[in-house]
Amino acid sequence: MPVESVEQLHAEAVALLKRLISTPSFSREEEAAADLIEQFLRRKGFSPQRQGNNVWCRAENCPPDAPQLLLNSHHDTVRPASGWTKDPFTPLQEEDVLWGLGSNDAGASAVALLAAFCYLSQLPQLPYRLLVAITAEEEISGQGGIASLLPQLGDIALAIVGEPTLGQLAIAEKGLMVLDCLVRGQAGHAARDEGENALYKALPLLEWFRTHQFPKVSPLLGPVKMSVTQIQAGQQHNVVPDECRFVVDVRTNECYQNEELLALIRQGVSAEVTPRSTRLNSSGIASDHPLLQRAREMGLSLFGSPTLSDQALMPFPSVKIGPGDSARSHTADEYIRLSEIRAGIQLYIDLLQDLHL
Repeated sequence: MPVESVEQLHAEAVALLKRLISTPSFSREEEAAADLIEQFLRRKGFSPQRQGNNVWCRAENCPPDAPQLLLNSHHDTVRPASGWTKDPFTPLQEEDVLWGLGSNDAGASAVALLAAFCYLSQLPQLPYRLLVAITAEEEISGQGGIASLLPQLGDIALAIVGEPTLGQLAIAEKGLMVLDCLVRGQAGHAARDEGENALYKALPLLEWFRTHQFPKVSPLLGPVKMSVTQIQAGQQHNVVPDECRFVVDVRTNECYQNEELLALIRQGVSAEVTPRSTRLNSSGIASDHPLLQRAREMGLSLFGSPTLSDQALMPFPSVKIGPGDSARSHTADEYIRLSEIRAGIQLYIDLLQDLHL
C-alpha cells in the first residue's frame, strides 16, 4: 500500500498552493516560488534539480530503459488584472473555494501533478520513467522556461501538461505566429495628386488577411485563423504616408508548421512580412495513442484547445489536462475549488497508473 493516501497528498497540495499564492511569481521573477517547489520535493524525500527558476525531479521506481513520461506545469503568473476585490496575494479559502492569483492558472495543476508524482513514486514499479518539471516563463513563452530545460531531460515519449481544462483532455492545441507587416509607398503633399499612399496600398492586403482561408482544416482545431490587430500609418494630416505598418495574429492548426504558413502568407501578400517567432507550433497526439485509449475508457471528453501553452515548445506527443477552468485564467478574483484539486490528483493517477507507452 502507498505510504501516503490521495487525501493526505491533497492536503499537502492545497497547503503548497496557498504558499505559492502568497509568493509573487511573475514571469522572469519566479525565484521564490521555485524555492518553495524545490523545498516541497526535498521534504518528500526526493532529490530535485534546478536550472534557473525551473525545478524538476525523477522518480526512482522506474525501469532504466523504459520510455520517459513528463509531467509539466508552470508556476509563473500574469500580473493581477484590474478589478480584483480581494488581495490577489492573500489565499482566501471560503468553504470549497480558494481565491488568489495563479490559483487556477496554473497553480492547481502544478500542485496536483506534484501530488500525483509523489503517489506514483510510491508504487512498487512504474512501466515508464517518470519525471516532473514545474517550470517558469510559460505566460510569456520565454526562452528561460521549459524550452531551456528540454535538452537536459533526454528523449520524452509523452508529456502531460497541466493547465485548467475542467478535467477534460485537450489532444490538440493551436499554435501562434505574430507577424509585423510593412507596406511601402511614397510621401507627397495631401493637397495635391502626389505620392503613393501606403495606407491605400495596404487596404487589399488587410482584406486578404480577413478573408483568406487555407485549405487544410483540422477536425479538432478548425481552420487557421488570422486577425489584423494593430495598424499605424502617417505622421501628420497633410502628408501622404509612405509607410503602413500592421500586426497580424495567426492561430495555426496542426495541419501546418509555422514556417510553411509563413511562406504561403508571403506568397499571398505584397508586403514585407517579418515573424516575431516561428517556434510556437500547433501540437497534437496520434488518435490511437495508448493514453487516449485510457482516456476514452475513463469517459473523458477529447477536444482541441484554442489557447496556447508550453505544449507549443514540445517536439514530442503531448496532451493538456488539469483542474480548473480556462475561463477563469487572467481574470480578477481568480479562484480554484479544493474539490477540483482533489479530483485532478485522482484523475492524473487514474490516467497514468499502469499506462504502457
